[in-house]
This record gives sequence, C-alpha cells and structure tokens, in this order.
Amino acid sequence: MRILITNDDGINAPGLKTLQAIATDIAGPQGEVWTVAPAFEQSGVGHCISYTHPTMLAQLGDKRFAAEGSPADCVLAGLYEVMKDTPPNLVLSGINRGNNAAENTLYSGTIGAVIEAALQGIPAIAMSQFFGPANKDLNDPFEAAAQHGAATVRALLDKGIWTNDAYTLFYNVNFPPCAAADVKGMAVTTQGRRAGVNFSVETQTSPTGRQFMWVRGGDQHVQTAAGTDAQANLDGYTSITPMRADLTAHDMIKKLQGLLG
Repeated sequence: MRILITNDDGINAPGLKTLQAIATDIAGPQGEVWTVAPAFEQSGVGHCISYTHPTMLAQLGDKRFAAEGSPADCVLAGLYEVMKDTPPNLVLSGINRGNNAAENTLYSGTIGAVIEAALQGIPAIAMSQFFGPANKDLNDPFEAAAQHGAATVRALLDKGIWTNDAYTLFYNVNFPPCAAADVKGMAVTTQGRRAGVNFSVETQTSPTGRQFMWVRGGDQHVQTAAGTDAQANLDGYTSITPMRADLTAHDMIKKLQGLLG
C-alpha cells in the first residue's frame, strides 16, 4: 500500500511522527509512506488552497517534502507532483494536536486535507488527539493515538464504508483525552456542537500603538449530545465520524420546495 501523510501542525510537529509510525505499520514492509506537510503551522485554515499565489515545494529527505501552503495544497502536491507516477491508495492526515470534533471540524486544516483527498477520489482519514487533564502531562500526550491508531485505521480499511459517488465519504477520527490504557473502544458518531462555545477575538495594543487581534477558542470539555464525537471522546471512546463535503441540508429540501413552490 502507498500512503500519503500530511497534517496542519507543520512538518516538524510531534503528531506527524506518530502518524508516520501508524502509516508505516499499515503500509507494511512492501509498502511506501510519503510525507507532504506544511512548512509552517496551518491550523485553522480549513479547506483553503493557495489559488492566487504559487507554493514552494522542498524535498527534505527520502519521501519527505514540505510545502509553503495549506494541508489541501499538500495533498494536491502529493497527488500531482510528488506521487504523480504512483498515486497513493490512502491519505492520512494528523495526528492533530488537539481535537477536531464538533464545531472544530469546520475550521480544521487536518480535515481540509482529507476533504481534498476525497474530492480527488482517494480514501482518506483525518486523525486528532483530544487533550485534557488526563493526558496533557503524559510523557507522550499522543499515546492514545499512538497505541490505538493503527488498529482504528485497519478497522476502517477492512470494515468501513468507502463510496465512489460525487462526494465520496471520508472519516474523521478523534482519540479521547486519556491514557492509552484507559481508551474504552471505538464509537461511530455524528458531529457534535458544544453549546455556547465559539471562537472569538481579543484585541491588544502593541508598544507602537497599533492594534492586533488574537483569535481565542472556547472550553473544549463542554458536554455535547449523546452519540456525538466530542461526547464520545469525553467518555473515553475513539470517535469515528463518516463525513462528506456536500454541505446541502438535505432534510430541508422538501419543506423548502413546499414553501417556495
């Protein structure tokens, strides 16, 4: 198996090393793992692509590249330049530092990478490590992902649903904020919403008198509805959420047709 890995935390992020180990396990001794990751951190860029300016691509080692662009740019670079003669069978994105559950999903560059892969018809899985009091101070705060990641990917490859329709499925996986030994298992979930939690901005004045804004997040440990990703994570489960890039509110179509004729 040929696997392309990327992330949004940058080429030197510790979570990418965890993903490299997972991908190497999945690919097997006859497989290949290629890395194309952002040269600098790209958290929060979503499915952004560098449409209006060029992106520099640099080879850092064997099968290892850095792109001065977004995670989606990295997937495009992998498919159309780095691996153009031998395209990947699978794209893995992560392991993100922090959860990409609930509303975080909509901002995540980790998710943006797998959206792009899915639009290109490549099976893709995003993986993120939820952080909290029970794991943030461990010697390896990514240990839940490190010890359960390969089994989760293998379960999806063996038993998951992989479609070939216009907006093909991809998967969003979040590992719970606990030690690896305390992970209770896997749970198939929907995307949740943390009530009252939104991004905001805080303005500060520099010594020169200019104003700068810092984006701030909210409480990540707010309870969400039963059966949703963030709640499963807080309960100790690895959440697996099937997703599509189709943003249509299908449940509203017939009602709206009736209202608008």
